[in-house]
Amino acid sequence: MLVYGAAFERELAKLIAERRKTLIENIVSGVAIQTMERYREQVGRIAELDEVMSLFEVANKNVSENL
Repeated sequence: MLVYGAAFERELAKLIAERRKTLIENIVSGVAIQTMERYREQVGRIAELDEVMSLFEVANKNVSENL
């Protein structure tokens, strides 16, 4: 089960990083920016993905300490 969990975690982290990169590219190229509200939404999505990655790190630390 640990091998599956580790593989799942790596794949999910990779997908989150790819999604974050796509959102940033859309903002930089102007694709996602029709209004200020849309810009704020995209920036908020990026911030939430950053928060998820931060929670991954905290969860990993907690699991490592309890094993």
